Amino acid sequence: MTVFRYRDHRADTERTLTWVWIALVAITIGSWTLAPAHITHAAQASVPVTMLVLALTFVKSRMIIGHFMEVHTAPRWLRRATDGWLAALIATVFVIYLF
Repeated sequence: MTVFRYRDHRADTERTLTWVWIALVAITIGSWTLAPAHITHAAQASVPVTMLVLALTFVKSRMIIGHFMEVHTAPRWLRRATDGWLAALIATVFVIYLF
C-alpha cells in the first residue's frame, strides 16, 4: 500500500519567501555598512565599493524579481530577458558612475 503524503506547497512558498526576505535584509544591511562615511565620517567615491554595492544590488533585484514578482515560474525566455535587462541596467549605472 502506497501512502501519499500531503505537502503544503503554500507553507513551502511562505518559508522560501521568508528566507528570501531575510537574505534581502542582510544584503541591505551589508550594503549600508560598506559606505565609507561610517568610518571616516566623510563620503568618498570608491570604485571597488561601488562595484560591490552594484553586485549586491544585482543579487537583490534578481531575488525580488524572481520570488516576489514570481518570474521564477515564468517561461525561460522571460527569466532570461529580465536577467539581461537587469545586467544591462547595472552595467549602465556603473559606466555612468565611472564618467
